[in-house]
Amino acid sequence: MSKSLVTFVGVAHPWMCDVMGHMNVRHYAAMFDDASFQLLGHIAGQDDNQASQIGWADVRTEIDYRHETKAGALITIRSHVVKIGRTSITFEQVMLGSLDGIVRASSRTTSVRFDLAARASVALDEPMRDRSSAFLIE
Repeated sequence: MSKSLVTFVGVAHPWMCDVMGHMNVRHYAAMFDDASFQLLGHIAGQDDNQASQIGWADVRTEIDYRHETKAGALITIRSHVVKIGRTSITFEQVMLGSLDGIVRASSRTTSVRFDLAARASVALDEPMRDRSSAFLIE
């Protein structure tokens, strides 16, 4: 995973757990979403997407839940690109136990570069493609 990027580090707080005692799926989604902002920020090469009025629109996400995550579990998410399209990036994120290395869940998302004013997709520019390639694992 040398081309992957650590995009999230956190903890499964007790308030995130459901009546069965494990982290509820809504919190997996939130952690993966936070992680995606890190990866897409590295790809876009800027922190403030609002200044340029260009952002990202997720068009597909699939999550596989692989191992129960209980309260107090330390979590790390590593992200990498799996496909670079004309206007989109498909990336995978792997949520691991920070100390035990057990894969808790994985997510695969396709996100389209998006003009917020025109409400339309935008082609990835060459610097963005180059930055994406740095995280590409096929």
